[in-house]
Amino acid sequence: VQLVESGGGLVQAGDSLRLSCAASGLIFSRFPMAWFRQPPGKEREFVAGIHWIPGKTLFADSVKDRFNISRDNAKDTLYLQMDSVKPEDTAVYICAAGRTHGGLYPQARDYDDWGQGTQVTVSS
Repeated sequence: VQLVESGGGLVQAGDSLRLSCAASGLIFSRFPMAWFRQPPGKEREFVAGIHWIPGKTLFADSVKDRFNISRDNAKDTLYLQMDSVKPEDTAVYICAAGRTHGGLYPQARDYDDWGQGTQVTVSS
């Protein structure tokens, strides 16, 4: 399984950014996917997840109403639309696939495969 993130960069507070995660080596449409992030000097934290069941999503409270997660099963790609970004959103954003449990969970231990991450830096 390979997960490759892209779309990160340096933006200003209030801007928008869309991250992508291209997946290969798995039947993408059958598994829940998620975005996590790791701020500098902090532990990895859940951002958003999306089930293979249409319309079933989960968001961290800190990003609810600002971020949206989606997937294109025809392209084996996961997206994270980030709007109204804040300096506290600065982190390495990492996508993950949950092949074992099949459910939608906010804990890192429930995901099996991880990308390398893409850096998002938000200036004030």
